Amino acid sequence: MDHQQQHPKGAASDAVELPMHDKICIRDLTVRNIIGVDAWERSKRQPIIINLVVYTSVSQAGDTDHLPYSIHYGILCKTVEAHSEKTEFRSVEALADSIARVVITKCHAPKITVRIDKPRALLHAASAGVEITRQKSDYTAEQLAGTVPCPLKFNHQDVIFVKDLRLSCIIGVNPWEREEEQVVVLNLQIYPGYDDSNDRKADYVSSTHNYRTIVRTITKYIEASSYKTVEAFVTSVARIAIEKCHVSKITVKMEKPSAIVFAGSAGVEITRDRAFFANAAANKTHTRGVSSVSSIALNPHHLRDIPRRGPVPAHLTHESFLALGSNLGDSAANLSNALKMLEQDGHVRVVDTSFMYETPPMYVTDQPPFLNAACKIKTDLAPLDLLKKLKEIEAEMGRDFNTIRNGPRPIDLDILLYDSIEYKDDTLTIPHIAMQDREFVLRPLCDIAKDVEHPKLYRHISQLLSQLLLKQEENKIDDGAIHKSVPLRGKIYHWDAKTLIMGILNTTPDSFSDGGNYSTTESAALRAQQLVEDGADIIDIGGMSTRPNSEEISEEEELNRVVPVIKLLRSRGFEAPISVDTFRASVADKAIEAGADLINDVSAGRRDPAMYGVMAKWNVPVCLMHMRGDSKTMMSQTDYGAKNDVVGAIARDLHKSVQRAIAAGVHRWNIIVDPGVGFAKDSEQSLQVLRRLPELIHSESSQLIGYPCLVGPSRKAFIGQLTQQADATKRTWGTAAACTASVAGGASIVRVHDVKEIRDVIKVSDAIWRVKA
Repeated sequence: MDHQQQHPKGAASDAVELPMHDKICIRDLTVRNIIGVDAWERSKRQPIIINLVVYTSVSQAGDTDHLPYSIHYGILCKTVEAHSEKTEFRSVEALADSIARVVITKCHAPKITVRIDKPRALLHAASAGVEITRQKSDYTAEQLAGTVPCPLKFNHQDVIFVKDLRLSCIIGVNPWEREEEQVVVLNLQIYPGYDDSNDRKADYVSSTHNYRTIVRTITKYIEASSYKTVEAFVTSVARIAIEKCHVSKITVKMEKPSAIVFAGSAGVEITRDRAFFANAAANKTHTRGVSSVSSIALNPHHLRDIPRRGPVPAHLTHESFLALGSNLGDSAANLSNALKMLEQDGHVRVVDTSFMYETPPMYVTDQPPFLNAACKIKTDLAPLDLLKKLKEIEAEMGRDFNTIRNGPRPIDLDILLYDSIEYKDDTLTIPHIAMQDREFVLRPLCDIAKDVEHPKLYRHISQLLSQLLLKQEENKIDDGAIHKSVPLRGKIYHWDAKTLIMGILNTTPDSFSDGGNYSTTESAALRAQQLVEDGADIIDIGGMSTRPNSEEISEEEELNRVVPVIKLLRSRGFEAPISVDTFRASVADKAIEAGADLINDVSAGRRDPAMYGVMAKWNVPVCLMHMRGDSKTMMSQTDYGAKNDVVGAIARDLHKSVQRAIAAGVHRWNIIVDPGVGFAKDSEQSLQVLRRLPELIHSESSQLIGYPCLVGPSRKAFIGQLTQQADATKRTWGTAAACTASVAGGASIVRVHDVKEIRDVIKVSDAIWRVKA
């Protein structure tokens, strides 16, 4: 029987309207092919199980029992089998869509559901796959004929699934359940075509989700956690998929095989979408109320040229990651200027930047070290147009394209990733052809895209970096040290080289330990010079006391205390970096204009929203400190919940401030965090901060991982209580112990009064805890 005999005129021709309530089903058709990669991420032939449901009408064959009106399921199977095994497919989604088109075209099916199970897809799951439903009207005639490409798109009926994923975690309330991990079984259904902005049903969307990425992410978080209830467990799984993997909607079914002795399992199933968690977060914020933030008077004259960045324009729909490098001239300034030039014509918005790394040159080694970074952009430019723009920026910044390839250059800009596409021609390859072999590319890219999957290699960027480092270790390859760095007053400081000492210079009459000692411009300038001679790397000048219960002064008075000192120091050739300790945007603005190099904001931008704009305007390093309330109220706001999890609260609050700063245009490489020892924290909480500092800045689960950290324990009240020393000037050795703990915990800067004494403490502490294996 040929294909035409399956559908005689009047039975199932394209011109006849069919009720399509009836179904022809093919169950568990097994084929073998190379489709993506296997559970070990190798490109090998593997079994694929296909289930088909053809929606048609069997009325005439059913009424007459006449062979010409029957659908020949044997031919249907052979057609699908031959098509599935003759060509390699990149994904189960691509195979499912291709089968749908061939059945619609060759077997004249008006509508079909295709389910693809890949049993060897994941190490710890029975299978993974996709189920899609298509009809002839979903394709153009050219797409059905195969004369034009058919991009993958998904509707609200389509599902990506993971079947019987087995994880181990602590779950339950009984004592024995809190001691030993149990196996739980997860079934996931992800809806790639779901769009809650369009009546919760998109016609078709082009985004997809890689089940391997989702499973890795969920496994990482779940197996490191513990739960008392299955409800909390499945909610966490849904939240991780939506917030970490950008899934729009997911159904999570969890079974606990060991729950009941005389039952196979017990469990729960939920369906959640992005709107559910967004609404929950909004309700939680509304219930808690707005935290107490004192308003301050601002002089608009000082702030008129501060930039304001609105949300990303709607027309910038494409997402791309770029690599930046420079080793000629002022390399740090070159990177920043390139980012500014990217945004000039409105076709690109820089939405995130990495940390900055000084890296040894590769390929051509007889040249200066490079500064490397990465950025994430939103754009409306097509890949070739974006490449053209990058080359124009390179040319405008003085790059000579006629010199030796991989030689010195003021700026180098490369497209690493663009959406999830693959592209190749004579001028451009996406993803970047060599990124997986370059540590100086992968390290900064991990800062902003560690969970993004390489569209060809099927691995997260963080996994590519781990693999590269293992390969270098196994092959004893030493490409030279890569240093996370910060530009400060024309120099590049390596965060891993030494713990920096920030010397405190209070120009106030009422500071808690040295008030009035340096309240004149001359005495303050002399003290700054003395601090540098004693060993300070940075001088932190403050014009208003932030000790508990201190009185806030006017903006004008704070300016008069700070700016003249900075101007006097710079007029005398003072070369050390100067930090301005203020939460007022106008004071920070004028201080940087006068010659300061760093903004140290005790409120992390909460007290004055214009502060983020000042930080972005001057493109200087900034320190964001955690506190609650103000000088009058902060010590009444030390309640961190029933668990007294002060470190968790610090991480969450500072992460929000960091994200606001980045959204305002502050580069990640300029951001320093400060847990705010003694600010809205009692003595035990301050000790907890020092004790758990590694958890705050080095833990994989912390939102602040990777950020350099400043700790300022100097002469604080908790040291006085422990040593029973009421005189703050006599708390030097207690401060030394706290600074030692800070270095052991991974602090990058300590802020102290007694620089000369603490200098030797830091040297020894660095020798113990910063020594490299």
